[in-house]
Amino acid sequence: MTDTEDRHELDTAPDGRPPLATTSIAVVAAVSAGVLLFSISRYDYFGDELYFLAAGRRPSFGYADQGPVLPMLARLMDTIAPGSYFVLRLPVVALTVLATVLCAMIARELGGGRGAQLFAAFAYVTSPFLLLQGKMLTTNAVDTVLWAIITWLVVRWVRTRRDRLLLCAALVTAVDMQVKWLIPFFWITVAVSALVFGPRELLRRPLLWLGGLIVVIATVPTLIWQARHDWPQLEMGMVISGEQGILGGKVMFVPLALLTAGYLGTVLLVYGVLALLWQVSLRPYRFLAVSLLLLFAIFLTIGGRVYYVAGMYGVMFAAGAVGLTELATRLRPAPRRLLTGGGIALAAVAMAYMLMSTPWRDAAHVDPPVDDAEAMINIGVYGEFGWPELTTAVTDAYDSLTPDEQAGAIVVTDTYWQASALDQFARDRLPPIYSPSRGYGYFGTPPDTATVVLAVGVNEAFLRWNFDQIAPVGKVDSRLGYEGNTQNVTIWKCTGLRHPWSEVWQVWMHL
Repeated sequence: MTDTEDRHELDTAPDGRPPLATTSIAVVAAVSAGVLLFSISRYDYFGDELYFLAAGRRPSFGYADQGPVLPMLARLMDTIAPGSYFVLRLPVVALTVLATVLCAMIARELGGGRGAQLFAAFAYVTSPFLLLQGKMLTTNAVDTVLWAIITWLVVRWVRTRRDRLLLCAALVTAVDMQVKWLIPFFWITVAVSALVFGPRELLRRPLLWLGGLIVVIATVPTLIWQARHDWPQLEMGMVISGEQGILGGKVMFVPLALLTAGYLGTVLLVYGVLALLWQVSLRPYRFLAVSLLLLFAIFLTIGGRVYYVAGMYGVMFAAGAVGLTELATRLRPAPRRLLTGGGIALAAVAMAYMLMSTPWRDAAHVDPPVDDAEAMINIGVYGEFGWPELTTAVTDAYDSLTPDEQAGAIVVTDTYWQASALDQFARDRLPPIYSPSRGYGYFGTPPDTATVVLAVGVNEAFLRWNFDQIAPVGKVDSRLGYEGNTQNVTIWKCTGLRHPWSEVWQVWMHL
């Protein structure tokens, strides 16, 4: 877009908004798309992606730990290109690029010019977490973008008071409820903060409540499934709270949550909250800053994961970018140059760090994790390795059985990742596969007619308690992988089950 076109657009904009920085945003979006397309071509399926594929082959209105959207999406993409993790990930790449663009568009809604729009979009791109979560099909990657869409619609409503935007936000919320059950926390905090700080009119809009009714109706099938299975989704909250202890628990919640924003993003996030609270031009939107602070408090209290608040980072980046660009216009030339130079330097460092975080290394040059904490922090890397070794070891163990043993055999794995990997790569070469772990435990109970169990990675003491005879028949210990899934895993041959599976399974199932 030329300067003449820019001035013409600025002069003729009917709603008073600054012009859209089309060219700059397109460049940033292209960079993010390029990084993601490279990243999704690396390594192998992530463990959760394999689980979504397994769940997609077992259609349901509900699952123990998620809604049906990702399993159905995984099944669709695997139908289009069977066995392609590259194609499987394309939808989340598109969504992540959309989130980058939305950052710029929110900045525009808040009154930010081209500089603020570019700054906001660049902050999203240079956050390794926000960008690179888009290299895998996961619930959080999709949920984060849906939050970004909803916040953009809410910001537009504040500016325009067009109530159909609230209905659109409710429809996106209905979809998000089929991904994760986090979005109600957003609406609760928005309602509280809008009631206290305005705009109170938000809570009086009929289309908002109509949209809420639509969300409830759309969620009924999932709620019925959960009720019939004793609400495992709620129990997942306690499991997740326990897992957070590995990363420092509540003490490290806020620092790690800020770290997910990236170097540039952290600056814009903090300044965005301050600008929304105290900057006059952004005062109509300050309820969003309060909402974010309430979300921090809620997830800190209940032991949520540090990235649960990431869906609101886009609007905070936008507010921070608008606030800082407005600050720059009020400064004298020397401080303004210092602020601009500092921003450019920080952006360069953030971009370098983001590029270093991409999976550019060959697998042969990736070092194994030194401990469980490092493995969990880099789970997106280590969770993509070891599946061929696992598949080979289990199929070899099965092939070592006699024909009579094979006729009455089943496979039971310790984790849902293991079961999902075998279901993806060897379901036509193995007997029925079961696992008591997470949502896989709800896919079915092993039959009492099974005479031989190949137990993959199951605790030896548990096996000795429940079977007359156990013997190791294989080992999985890939150089790269995840402990207990593809590393240090023993395959046991078990016979003589002492209790019916219907009893054992109820005790064994866990989230």
